[in-house]
Amino acid sequence: MKWTNRFLDNHLEGLHDAPGRGRKPTVPEEINSQIITKATQPPENMSRWSTRTMAKELGVSNYHVSKIWQANGIKPHLTRTFKLSKDPNFEDKFWDVIGLYLDPPEKAIVFCCDEKSQCQALERSQPGLPLGGGHIKTRTHDDYRHGTTTLFAALNYLDGSVISMTENRHRHEEWLKFLRQIDSEIPGDMDLHLIADNYSTHKHKEVKAQLNEHPRFHMHFTPTGSSWMNMVERFFTDITVDVIRDGSFQSLKELEDAIGNYMTARNRAPKRYVWKAEGQKILEKINRARQ
Repeated sequence: MKWTNRFLDNHLEGLHDAPGRGRKPTVPEEINSQIITKATQPPENMSRWSTRTMAKELGVSNYHVSKIWQANGIKPHLTRTFKLSKDPNFEDKFWDVIGLYLDPPEKAIVFCCDEKSQCQALERSQPGLPLGGGHIKTRTHDDYRHGTTTLFAALNYLDGSVISMTENRHRHEEWLKFLRQIDSEIPGDMDLHLIADNYSTHKHKEVKAQLNEHPRFHMHFTPTGSSWMNMVERFFTDITVDVIRDGSFQSLKELEDAIGNYMTARNRAPKRYVWKAEGQKILEKINRARQ
C-alpha cells in the first residue's frame, strides 16, 4: 500500500526517493575532484598513477578510486599508439591504392604483395600438453632455433587466393624470381596491378628494368609508413596464428612444408578480405592526428 499511496498522492514523482535519503557520502567532494584531476598529472618518478598509489596519496580505498575513474572514463593504464606517414605524396598514393580496392580495373587482377621475413623454425625443448577438458594446452618457454625463412606472398584481392614462395633471403633477386612466378601462373592476357610497400628491393633498378620488359605489370606503392593499407598484412596475421607462432618444427624444411601445406589447403577454399573503410573518414582522422 505504501507505493500505491505515494502514487496516488504525487503520481510518478511519488515513486522517486525523496532528497536526503540513503547513505551519506563518506568521501568529501574535494577528494573526488582530486582523484579526477590528479589522474592526468603523473606522480614524481612514475609514468602514471595506479588505483593503489592514488588511494594511498589521498587516503581513500583503491576501490573508491577505481569507481571514480570508471564513472569519468579515466584509464591511466591504457595507451593508444599512432603513426603518421611523412610521405609528401601521401594522398595521391592513398587514393590510388583504395581506388584499386573499391573499383578494380577490368580484365586485370589486383595483387597485394609483400614479404614476411624472419619466419623462425622453432622447436620446443619439450612436448606440451594438448588442449583438453578442464585445462589449456601448454608449451615450453625455451626452444631450439633451426633458422629462418622468408615468405613471399601475392594475395589476389578479387578471390582471396595466394601465390607464395619461400626463400632464405629477401633481396631484389628473390623479388624478381617471385615476379616471374606470378607472371607464369597468370594468363598472359590479364593485366597485373601489384600493391607493395616502399622497401628498396621493390624499386631496385634491375626490378624496374624487368617490369619495363613486361608492360602488363603495374606497380602501386602504399604511402611510406602505411603498410596497414596492404591487405596481404591481414593474411600474414592469419598464417602467423594458424601455423608459425604456435608450431614446433625440427628443421627449416619442416616449417616450409607446413607453410606450403597451409597454402594448398587455403587455396582450395580461399578467403577474401574486403576493404570496407571509407577513405574520406580515414583522411579526416589522420588530419586530426596531425593537428
